[in-house]
Amino acid sequence: MAEILGGDLYASPQPVFRHVRAASALGALIAGPFQFGVNGPGGWLILDEPELQFGADVLVPDLAGRRSERVADWSDAAYLTVAPDWMCEVLSPSTERIDRTKKLAIYAHEGVQHVWLLDPSARTLEILRLEGARWSLTATHDGEQRIRAEPFDAIELELRALWG
Repeated sequence: MAEILGGDLYASPQPVFRHVRAASALGALIAGPFQFGVNGPGGWLILDEPELQFGADVLVPDLAGRRSERVADWSDAAYLTVAPDWMCEVLSPSTERIDRTKKLAIYAHEGVQHVWLLDPSARTLEILRLEGARWSLTATHDGEQRIRAEPFDAIELELRALWG
């Protein structure tokens, strides 16, 4: 995968299975209740690896979500130009530095309100909220806890499901 961040091209290797499994599991756990309204409130569109273009920056987060009332007709779009409300980056040794620095700065500039940093190797989930122009770490979860995490705190997530 390739991304353009701050005018620089970054090529990332194909993620390992642990990474893909964690991203897929998280997307499935959230999409049921939040996109489809199954045992949850609905009201969201959840996307796997959408391409986002913000000016000269081209990013591909692992997961992104947007509240339904803010979704335009994207059916013919190849990429999105409006920031999601929530994003998740699944950390790996080859991308963690870029995810935590360059990408978080761009997400803050674009007004993404919530970012999750999921690390399947360490079995941790960090929950970040944008406050003004800065990120605030609101929670760090680990292991096999059952958690509630904004903006999806209407349901409990079982972290064990993310680790396989």
